[in-house]
Amino acid sequence: MAIDNETVRRIAFLSRLRVESDKIDATKEEFNKILTWIEELNEINTDDVEPLIAVNDMPLRMREDEVTAGHCKDAVLKNAPATEYDYFAVPKVVE
Repeated sequence: MAIDNETVRRIAFLSRLRVESDKIDATKEEFNKILTWIEELNEINTDDVEPLIAVNDMPLRMREDEVTAGHCKDAVLKNAPATEYDYFAVPKVVE
């Protein structure tokens, strides 16, 4: 399956991508390389390969919600590059 310029424009429109006119050919080549790679993957024999288990199919291990050792403010603040009034000091990002 080969992609032509009109298909590139259609894909760009549907995916809300702006592809400049001078980049249509390069994008077409990239799409064709991707499709060629997918065709190569389809040629691989996976008959004897067991499917992976999806994370959603596995039950989650439950644990008790326990309070752990807290009140280690000083140890945590030792990791900060700068502190002020017992808080992390960060650069101002909003004027």
